[in-house]
Amino acid sequence: MTDRPKALVTGASRGVGAAVARALAPTHDVLLGGRDEAALAALSAELPGSRPWPVELTRVTAADVEDVGRLDVLVHSAGVSVLGRIADTPAEVWLRTMEVNVVAVAELTRLLLPALRTAGGHVVCINSGSGQRANPDWASYAASKFALKAFADALRLEEPALRVTTVYPGRTATDMQRGVRAYEGGEFEPEKYLKPETVARAVLAVVTAGPDAHLTELTLRPRGGPVN
Repeated sequence: MTDRPKALVTGASRGVGAAVARALAPTHDVLLGGRDEAALAALSAELPGSRPWPVELTRVTAADVEDVGRLDVLVHSAGVSVLGRIADTPAEVWLRTMEVNVVAVAELTRLLLPALRTAGGHVVCINSGSGQRANPDWASYAASKFALKAFADALRLEEPALRVTTVYPGRTATDMQRGVRAYEGGEFEPEKYLKPETVARAVLAVVTAGPDAHLTELTLRPRGGPVN
């Protein structure tokens, strides 16, 4: 790591997280957070100044972040979605979804607050259109994303020295979306969705806005594609 600004991106092994890491790498030293060590190592080899940070986010501890003395940007991109009717969704699905999408975000942020405060840093939560509107079959995921918005809103008020942004992408051409379309019985049509790189450019624009700017929320939807 160098004297450049430091960023940590979760979910960096693929999809939006990997795209965000690539977008930040020209100007930031990036910690690549995720569980797939091989994928993180491959991405790190591609991005000078980056290094893998293999971790199970639901079990992160203070020891995992003890060498992070300063953190300019924290991007929460990791997440899970399990679709299903409320009548068919057992408690363990609700608990796992909340644990990954909300509790792990809150705990990692809490542990990194000293490093973020030192830098006057920026926390970016990758949310979803489901964090703005709930639809049938999406109850547990939407509930977790509404909760993630509440977390970001509270953090922004409690930590006025930090910038906190919620980004709401619509459908994005990732493996998660492939699984969603399989559940819905439809074709995976990436040309109708946002590209991960498009979401990453939006995150970069948020992070690199002038020091006098605080973009609190940003909504992206595929042009001409599905609304939700």
